[in-house]
This record gives sequence, structure tokens and C-alpha cells, in this order.
Amino acid sequence: MKNIDHAHLDRVVLEARRSAEQREKGYREQALKLYPWICGRCGREFTRANLRELTVHHRDHNHDNNPPDGSNWELLCLYCHDNEHQKLVEAANGNTSTTAQGKNRASHNPFADLKALLGQNTGQGS
Repeated sequence: MKNIDHAHLDRVVLEARRSAEQREKGYREQALKLYPWICGRCGREFTRANLRELTVHHRDHNHDNNPPDGSNWELLCLYCHDNEHQKLVEAANGNTSTTAQGKNRASHNPFADLKALLGQNTGQGS
């Protein structure tokens, strides 16, 4: 039977905890704490099981612009995030049909009819 190096295990656990704390300070973890786990474009909902498919999109496309209030972030699923970046590529190549007034804008608002939908569920209407 092998001898267990408890000091080594303690160092490994300590390093793992430090790494987790460092990641929590990162913008993704901050955004996941600030915003509901819903894609801001398609409205897909996420759980811990599929959370890896939810990304943080920088609205101004500057990954160094990470204000603590999250005002430069939005949560997007992998597909919508890829679509947002594809719009930039297309715009750079002269295609303006994917942009509105020179800015990337959401074409879908998943919460647009929320009040009406809630009213239907309660039988109140809006």
C-alpha cells in the first residue's frame, strides 16, 4: 500500500480553491451572478447541466471593458454569440443588411410580450 502525501494533497486542494476564487472574479462568473441564465437573443433557458453553452458577449466587442455593473455584457447561447460575431465579419465585408444604423442590434426581444403572456396565465389579459 502506498503512503499518502497529505501535504501534497493539501497543496492541491488549496490551489484548486485559489483557482476557483480567481475564476469567480472573472467577468463570466460575475455575469452569471448578475443576469438570469437566459440567452438575450433567442430566449433559451439554461441550467447547471448546460451552462457551459451560455457565453458572455461584450456589447462593444472590447474584452478588456468589464465594468463591475455588467453594463457591457449580455449572456448569449453559443449559436447567438457566433451569429453576433458573424454580423461584424459581414459588415466588414460590406454587407449592411445584418446591422441597424451601423450598430449590432438585437432583432428579437424574448421579453417583449411578457406582460401580455403573464396576463393570459392569470386570466387577466392586458
